[in-house]
Amino acid sequence: MLAVPERIEPTTFRNQEVTTVKGAVILLAGVLATSILSVASAADSAPRGADQRPNILLILADDLGYSDIWAFGGEIHTPNLDALARQGVRMTQFYVAPTCSPTRAMLMSGVDSHRAGLGAMAETMVPEQRGKPGYEGYLNQNLVAFPELLRDAGYYTYMTGKWHLGQKEEQSPAARGFEQSYGLCRNMPPIE
Repeated sequence: MLAVPERIEPTTFRNQEVTTVKGAVILLAGVLATSILSVASAADSAPRGADQRPNILLILADDLGYSDIWAFGGEIHTPNLDALARQGVRMTQFYVAPTCSPTRAMLMSGVDSHRAGLGAMAETMVPEQRGKPGYEGYLNQNLVAFPELLRDAGYYTYMTGKWHLGQKEEQSPAARGFEQSYGLCRNMPPIE
């Protein structure tokens, strides 16, 4: 017999109800940075401090609707994600773009995708846009990326998955605050 998780009701955080808003991105469990974990590395025996800072985990999924999973009112039972949502802070108000790279740029920077340099995906920019302000095609250096802030605050910053915010070394996850990253930094070739 399968256990069916309880539907999670809106939670209260600092006496303000966390409301639901439609979007194309799910921010779960103390969401603040792509797959960032403040977990001490096994190779590093000295913790960065004895404080009680929260662990931060961000889950960003392409092509997943805001209310597709159970924790946000969807029909798909996701008990592990529901548990993370129940134990953490669910942030539900975030602007998204219709494509992945601009959305990632906004998430990593906290500003509109044009200010971050990705007004459109680099692969879809027309020649007249390319290189113009807001259409640099990568997460530009005019801002501090959120993982940089976390790293500078003493967090261990890790990322796994698709980066898609620049292909040069100075645009890599390591250059933007992630101490370790495992994943795709380049696009997959088109399927013909």
